[in-house]
Amino acid sequence: MGLPLSKHPGVIVISVMIVGLLVWGFWPQPVLVEAVSVSRAPLTVTIEEEGRTRVIERYVIAAPVDGVACRIQMNVGDSIEKGQTILSITPLESRVLDPRSRAEAQARVAAAKSALESARDQAESVQAASVFYTSEVKRMRPLFEDGLISKGAFDKAEMDVLAANAKLRASKHAVEVASYELQAAETALKYSAGTTKTNVQIRVPVVSPISGKILKIQRKCEGPVSTGETLLEVGDTTTLEVEVDVLSADAVKVKAGMKVLFERWGGEKHLEGIVRLIEPVGFTKVSALGVEEQRVLIIVDFTSPQKEWQRLGDGYRVEARFVLWHDDNVLQVPSSSLFRYQDGFALFVIEKKHAVRRIVKVGQRNGLIAQILAGLKENEMVINHPSDDVEDGRKVVMR
Repeated sequence: MGLPLSKHPGVIVISVMIVGLLVWGFWPQPVLVEAVSVSRAPLTVTIEEEGRTRVIERYVIAAPVDGVACRIQMNVGDSIEKGQTILSITPLESRVLDPRSRAEAQARVAAAKSALESARDQAESVQAASVFYTSEVKRMRPLFEDGLISKGAFDKAEMDVLAANAKLRASKHAVEVASYELQAAETALKYSAGTTKTNVQIRVPVVSPISGKILKIQRKCEGPVSTGETLLEVGDTTTLEVEVDVLSADAVKVKAGMKVLFERWGGEKHLEGIVRLIEPVGFTKVSALGVEEQRVLIIVDFTSPQKEWQRLGDGYRVEARFVLWHDDNVLQVPSSSLFRYQDGFALFVIEKKHAVRRIVKVGQRNGLIAQILAGLKENEMVINHPSDDVEDGRKVVMR
């Protein structure tokens, strides 16, 4: 028969220890959490994108004539004045006429001379007719006044005078046209390459339309150019603007007159600007990850004093922050403390060393910080980055 346990106290002690260890092992342990205090501080909601500067008054200078441009003695960045001659272009000489072309040119000169003589003869004939009809009117006027001829006959004579005078004017114009055509034919024959004896070279100057600096030189060496070919670009670097391409979904949040901050542009402090224009046309751009995005250009003007950004030039990179919303006194918590709950947001508040789930109303957010409109008070402690071990009513220990 077994002995009573009272006669074996060691067994009792061991049993109690085992039960105690089991209870301690399965008893819920406090969760180690990171806690932050609910505070009031300024909050700014922004859109950050990369932009670049560009000159507002920018001019592309092209060749006005076909010819040979001289070497440009200036460099990119050199200052120029309005009306200053940048380079000159020597127009191309006339082409050399081969024997056949020369014979055709001589024939055109002869034909022009004959046409001029014919126009002069025609003018003399029309002038004689005009004199005749004028004298007829003078002769018939007394007869008409005495009633010896009808009014219709007299009116016809006057109309003949008017028609003759019109033909006379037309014939004189025809003489002028024939004279100009003769001059053109003689000039084409006279000034063909190889026949002109003059050594005077006509140079067409290319001048700057504004005072500024040279931004780009397309070709620096001497050589032939055609009409409309781009030679260089000039601009006034004291008038800069910034173009920023943003996602179209963000562009609809930006309004004209909105404040913009420029950071990481190379200066010691940030610059300020204001939105002047949101372009109504978007474009497709492939991101660094290979994703096609619809983006929109936003034009921003500097509002900071010019001396603070005068070191910037055309095409410089800047980081633009569009200020969508700002308040200096906002009740806020880290966005990482929030989680979705019942079609809204909730977080865990630490009350008497226990995590208590609380539903809150969230306002503005900037990705890191969230505005709390209702559900929290200042200086309360909330759990940041709550893990899956944190539950409503669970005991917690702050780090």
